[in-house]
Amino acid sequence: MEKQSETKLDNPIWNALAETHSAFAIDYGNTKFYNPDYCPFGGFSELESTFDATRQYASLTESFFIVGEKPSLPDSLKIEKELVCLQMIVYNKIEQPINNEIVKLTQKHNDDLVHLVNLVQPGYFKNKTASLGNYYGIFKDNQLIAVTGERMKMNDFTEVSAIITHPDHTGKGYAKQLIAHCVNTIFEQNKIPFLHVVESNVGAIALYEKLGFITRREMSFWNIK
Repeated sequence: MEKQSETKLDNPIWNALAETHSAFAIDYGNTKFYNPDYCPFGGFSELESTFDATRQYASLTESFFIVGEKPSLPDSLKIEKELVCLQMIVYNKIEQPINNEIVKLTQKHNDDLVHLVNLVQPGYFKNKTASLGNYYGIFKDNQLIAVTGERMKMNDFTEVSAIITHPDHTGKGYAKQLIAHCVNTIFEQNKIPFLHVVESNVGAIALYEKLGFITRREMSFWNIK
């Protein structure tokens, strides 16, 4: 697949909210945030704008993230931590046998989806996050045991996110199958898949590399309270 200009990936939240996800944006001019019911993330095009925008957004949610460069903050807010992530991208469909039934999740699965993601990765996934894209799951004995879905969306790129397997069911290849299904579906929409993974999560990074993802750059997620 022909490579699109990737510069928009250097500021993924800002560009998602300026493009495909504009309906979810709370727009403070040169800083934009997702509505916190969907995703407590923001990005900016001008550093000075973050000072006032973060103060206003903090009245809507007590903890949130700015993605990209370090923001300028008022004294009432503090950076809780900097999560350094690798931004990884894949350019070709993934050849991976699918041995399990993969179910496209709907609203009726939302409580199970929110519960599973927050069991493994608490704090990011909100009640309406699944409205941002398609989410796929594998069930065993009517229990949702593994998921993968889409979060940030731009005109040319879609982020693969919430790659989660229940701790009792890891090591069985569920994540591989779900990532392949999700990635290949994104390619069928003529978009390029990318993802973010905390740089210390070496097991996940090794899996993504095995599936064909390459590291594009580091990306900081600044947790603000």
